[in-house]
Amino acid sequence: MALTYIRSLRNVNFHEVIQIGGCRTFAVGGGKKKGGKGGAAGDGPKASTISKEVKASTVVGANILKDGADPKVLPDSDYPDWLWHLLDKRSALSELRRKNLESLPYDDLKRFVKLDTRARIKENNSVRAKN
Repeated sequence: MALTYIRSLRNVNFHEVIQIGGCRTFAVGGGKKKGGKGGAAGDGPKASTISKEVKASTVVGANILKDGADPKVLPDSDYPDWLWHLLDKRSALSELRRKNLESLPYDDLKRFVKLDTRARIKENNSVRAKN
C-alpha cells in the first residue's frame, strides 16, 4: 500500500498542487525597497561618536532610566570576589566521571549530580523515542 502511494507521488507536479491548494507563499524581493521600516542593505555598523576616555570611564549603554546617566566604572577592589570567577571554565561531565567522587568538593559534586541526571534523562528519552 505504502509503496504504491510513493509511486503515485512521483507523477505529481507539486507546483500545481501548491497553486491549487491555496498554500501561503512569500514574496520574492525583485525591486528596490522604497522607504518604510527596517534596515536597508547599506545600513551597517556606524562609527562610534563616543570618545575613548568616556568609553574607558563609563559603562556605555547600561542606563535603563529615561533621565539617568550611564554608570561609572569602579576600581576592581569595589566589586565582589565572586564576580571575577563567573567566566571560569567548569569541569565537564566526562572529567568529573574520571575523578574520585569521594574527594570532590561540594560544588563539583553538585554539578556532577546535575549533569549526570541530565545525561541519563536524555539517554532515556532517546531510547523511548526509538521504540
